[in-house]
Amino acid sequence: MKGGMGMLKSLNTVLNYIEDHLDETIEFDEIQRIAGVSEYHFRRIFSFLSGMSLNEYVRNRRLSNAAFELQNEKISVTEMAFKYGYNSVDGFSRAFKEWCNISPSEIKKSTRFKAFPKLTFQLAIYGGVDMDYRIEEKEAFKMVGFKKRVPIVFSGENKEIIELAQKITPRQRETMRTYANIEPSEPMNASFNFDEGRMKEQGNLDHMIGVISTLEDSFEGFDVVDVPPLKWAIFISEGEFPKVMQKTWGEIFAEWLPSSDYELVDAPEICFIGDLTDRSKVRCENWIAVKKIK
Repeated sequence: MKGGMGMLKSLNTVLNYIEDHLDETIEFDEIQRIAGVSEYHFRRIFSFLSGMSLNEYVRNRRLSNAAFELQNEKISVTEMAFKYGYNSVDGFSRAFKEWCNISPSEIKKSTRFKAFPKLTFQLAIYGGVDMDYRIEEKEAFKMVGFKKRVPIVFSGENKEIIELAQKITPRQRETMRTYANIEPSEPMNASFNFDEGRMKEQGNLDHMIGVISTLEDSFEGFDVVDVPPLKWAIFISEGEFPKVMQKTWGEIFAEWLPSSDYELVDAPEICFIGDLTDRSKVRCENWIAVKKIK
């Protein structure tokens, strides 16, 4: 899946495959083959561009088709449930009611209907702003600090992350600084293990505040996350914190990745935050792990 029009074509080819297999098993190995990138990368790009997870899209298309067929065809709720991959009528009925606000057995009598049309990606022009970045190979390192499961928040400061930061004592911060033996040595904020509702600002993620290190140490009293050798796309931004940093993340996923020749690797998303004395002029480095699209 190459950048630009190549990606657009691949996205729509995958959507056509899904449409042709809504009442069959959708093979994610086949989606990966059609897209030409890893399933992880495809799922992440799909969610950033569409605002929903791939699983949610497939579920909604199946329920939409089921609603139409129940209205217009002589087919039982039981047959419909198994046609669209549900293991029980109860499971199908619950999902249908949650989506449509009425049960499938009531839809023939209803005068109000809900539909979820097939998605199509079309070319739109965004950006027009230079993005200062570089690609670097990094050896394995450790993220050392403190982590917490926190709610996903798109804009403004995340209260749970602020609370996490406030609980780190001056002595712990000084100890972490002694562990930071590779560049950049600034404090690190990393996010990983995202819930599926990320693009709807729903669910949680693991957030870690700390430093990166290659020291061989037990790091007693600290959380440690091992990061393998990877290639990183590193973006530099400077401005009002956290607004500019959050804007940069959005541009990376919605604009840079779809037009690049790189795909995502499953790894933490890391941001190194500079001096916060003047919060209107904070320098940040945003890191995402990538690999070349074959």
